[in-house]
Amino acid sequence: MFDSPEHSFEDVIRKDGRYPREAFAFMQEGLNRAVKKVHGDTELAPGKRHVTGRQLCLAMRELAVDNWGLLARLVLQRWNIRATIDFGNMVYLLIEHDLMAKTEEDSIEDFRDVFDFAEAFELDENFQPTDG
Repeated sequence: MFDSPEHSFEDVIRKDGRYPREAFAFMQEGLNRAVKKVHGDTELAPGKRHVTGRQLCLAMRELAVDNWGLLARLVLQRWNIRATIDFGNMVYLLIEHDLMAKTEEDSIEDFRDVFDFAEAFELDENFQPTDG
């Protein structure tokens, strides 16, 4: 995912400056989770690992809650991630630099308003996401 002859992953995120390296590592974890959820545990060739923007956002929400519980929203905000479109900005930054790929059907708009962060990171008494 993060190999390119023209631009290194580190160079791209440093020059862009909106999101730290840790946010992209988190996104990679979220992508792996989404792929596993959509395609199962099978070993897939890189081009066969496609998920939609919505699927990626939902997997990242789940991962954030699993990792940080009540602090999930705060951790993401610290990385300048305040809405699902930020996940899209990260993905499309990598797409623009040939570090990720998309299909003809994919759009950055697939990431817009997938869920509201204030509602999505509210947890119930068992520390599980509410339906928000």
